[in-house]
Amino acid sequence: MNKHSASFIHRNGLSLALLALFAVSLAGQIWTGLRTFNAELAQSGAAALTLGQYLHSGHFVSATFENWESEFLQMGMYVLLTVVLRQRGSAESRKLEPDAEVDEIEPGTPPWPVRRGGVWKVLYANSLSLAYLVLFALAFAGHCYGSWRHENQQRALEGQAGIGLDDHLGSARFWFESMQNWQSEFLAVLSIVLLSIYLRQKDSPESKPVEAPHSQTGT
Repeated sequence: MNKHSASFIHRNGLSLALLALFAVSLAGQIWTGLRTFNAELAQSGAAALTLGQYLHSGHFVSATFENWESEFLQMGMYVLLTVVLRQRGSAESRKLEPDAEVDEIEPGTPPWPVRRGGVWKVLYANSLSLAYLVLFALAFAGHCYGSWRHENQQRALEGQAGIGLDDHLGSARFWFESMQNWQSEFLAVLSIVLLSIYLRQKDSPESKPVEAPHSQTGT
C-alpha cells in the first residue's frame, strides 16, 4: 500500500486517535468539573451554574489553560534543548558526534519557505519552537486570566474584596498552580530520555531497535 492509495484514516491514524482521546478527556473534564464546582457553590449557598456558564467560568478556564501551558512549555523546551544538548545512549538524543548524523529527506517538493529562501527560510527553520513559544504564551495568559477570575469568585463567596490581575499574577497561589505542573512535565521528559537508554518498545519511533546496545545514541 503506497501513500497515495492508503485511506485517510490510515494516513492520519495517529493524529485522529490523539484528537479523539483529547476530545473524550476534555468532555470528561467539563462534566466532572461542572459537578465539582457546583458542589462547592452549593456548600457556599450559591446558585449552581449551567454548562454554558461553567465554560465561561474561571474554574474551567484556569484548569484548562493551566495544563495546556505546562504541556506547551514541556514540548517547546524539549525541542530547543535537544538542539544543543546530548544524552549518551538515549533514543531521544541526537548523535553525540554531528558528523554521524544523516538527514533523511524523501523525494518531493520542499516547503515554500525553503524555496523562497532568505528570512522566510530562517523563520521556517525555527518555526516549531516559535509555534510552541506562541502557544505557551497564549496558554499562560489564559491560565492567568482564568485563575484570577476564579480567585475573585471564591473571594466573593467568602465576602472578601477582589484583587487586581497584577496582584494575582504576583501571588504565590498563581505560581504554585504553574510550578506544580511544570515540574511534572520536566520529570516526564526526563523519564523518556533516561528510560529509552535501557528499555525498548518494539516498532516505536521513540525507542531504539530491540537489538541496539545501551550505548547507541539516537534512533
